[in-house]
Parts: sequence; structure tokens; C-alpha cells
Amino acid sequence: MRICRFTTGDDPMFGLVDGAGEKIAEISGDPLYTRIELTGATHRVDQVRLLAPVIPRSKIIGIGKNYADHAAEMGGEVPAEPLMFLIPNTAVCGPDDPVVIPSVTTQVSYEAELAVVIGRLCKDVSAEQAGTAILGYTVANDVTARDLQSNDGQWARAKGMDTFCPLGPWIETDLDIDDLSVVSRVDGEVRQDGTTADLVHGVGALIEYVSAAFTLLPGDVILTGTPAGVGLVEPGQRVEVEVEGIGAMSNPFVRAD
Repeated sequence: MRICRFTTGDDPMFGLVDGAGEKIAEISGDPLYTRIELTGATHRVDQVRLLAPVIPRSKIIGIGKNYADHAAEMGGEVPAEPLMFLIPNTAVCGPDDPVVIPSVTTQVSYEAELAVVIGRLCKDVSAEQAGTAILGYTVANDVTARDLQSNDGQWARAKGMDTFCPLGPWIETDLDIDDLSVVSRVDGEVRQDGTTADLVHGVGALIEYVSAAFTLLPGDVILTGTPAGVGLVEPGQRVEVEVEGIGAMSNPFVRAD
């Protein structure tokens, strides 16, 4: 099942996307909190504006250096335990929304990632039971200001600025995530081409580790890390990120006025 959040120009709504990614069956309420019930209305995907499929009520938890090749290209080693950081929900934007580069940075990078959407309140979930906590999966671009990441010594500004966490195009609830391609493209040119098979800490282990530290709430998002191939993006360029089995999402990058 594919759950999307969209607008036709009025208040945001939720819907179920068909297998071809062309039609949306509108549903009532928020599927994180209410039973999924069809309203009977349908929409074409190309005639609505897709929004970020979830705006976390609480938090986004990022995982750093969770692919060995990416850790190496950044000049480091894979941490023995998952390296966590928090991103505010104000960083979230959706497909086709502009990523706004503020004046305080000149080195902004893309990071294609598989994102996990939590479906229920939970704490201290074992890796074996992690599936019971997951609503589904979506695609993320963990945009990062590399100069601020280096200068600040911690990553709140570098990864948490407004629009720095595009999510979309929808949530896929039924997905085998063991070996999915994770790709990014800048103006159509492939920059990253990895696979979730290379995750150092798998999704189950991440949920166990994260939920030992934080109570997870419905709609919280865990970013699982990015493969090698990250690089800088300039204003005026467009970055597309894609995860096999979910879909692709692209965003233009613009300089703040």
C-alpha cells in the first residue's frame, strides 16, 4: 500500500496511490491515527500537488556514516554504534519543493536515503520486533551544509535548516528492504548508486538502538544513512533521489534572497 499526502489547492488530504503511480484514491482522516476509509473520490497524481507524506509530530532521527564507503569518502571510519543526530520537523519539505540554501553556507550537499516511518508509540523495541513499529518507508534527501558540519562540530545547523529534509513521494507499507538500490542524480547525472544491502546497521538494529534512547511516536522518521557519492550542489540545480520499490522525488535548489 502506498500512502500519500497531497493537496488540490485546499487543505492537505491523504490518499492511496495505485501501483502505476498514476491515480490516488482519497481517504478520510490521518492514517497514522484513524482507520483507512475511502471517501470515493479519486484524483490523478499529475493533477495534484504531492506533499511530504508525513510531517513528524515529534522528531526525525538521522544516522550518520552507516555505509562504509560513505564513511571512507568523508575521511572517517564506521562508528562501532549508530551515530545519531536529530533534525527538527521544520526541515521537512516535499517533492518539487525548493531546497533553500541560506546565506550562512556555501557548501551544500545531497544525501539519498531510505527513510523509516514509525507507526506507533514505542520504547525499547527489539530488533526482532522492529517490524511491529514500522508504518512504512519513504525516500529522503538528507541535505547537509558541509562547511557548517565541519565548523560547528555537531550537526544541528548543518542538517536541520528549513527545507533541508525533503521526504516523498509517498509511504510504501509493504516492502522488502534487504537489497534496494539507493540513487541520487544531479541534473539527471547519477552521483550515488548504492544498495541497502550495504547498511552497516540494518533497520531492525537501528530501531532497537534509537528506541532505547527515545520514545518513538507515530510519524517519527528515521533516516538510515547514505551511500558513497555525495557532493556539492549549486543553486539552480535539481537533485533527484530514488529508492527502489518506493519511487523517486526531485527538488530544485535555490539561493535564499
